Amino acid sequence: MTWQISVDEHTCMGTGACAGIAPEHFEVRDGVSHPRHPQTEPADVLVDAAESCPVEAIMIRDAGTGEVVAPEE
Repeated sequence: MTWQISVDEHTCMGTGACAGIAPEHFEVRDGVSHPRHPQTEPADVLVDAAESCPVEAIMIRDAGTGEVVAPEE
């Protein structure tokens, strides 16, 4: 299984919460968070980062099915 990670650059406030929680997966550049690897193996820390985003700018999907993994609705 592989997950797709995306950040809505228009919604992201660049707080760096995701980079603080999962620095190996996110970095803040020019005031916007970016996934270091848009496709990656599943990891609980990614869900934690997506759930911690104050504006829900991070979307994690199962790359095979397109099903949303996080944030939970």
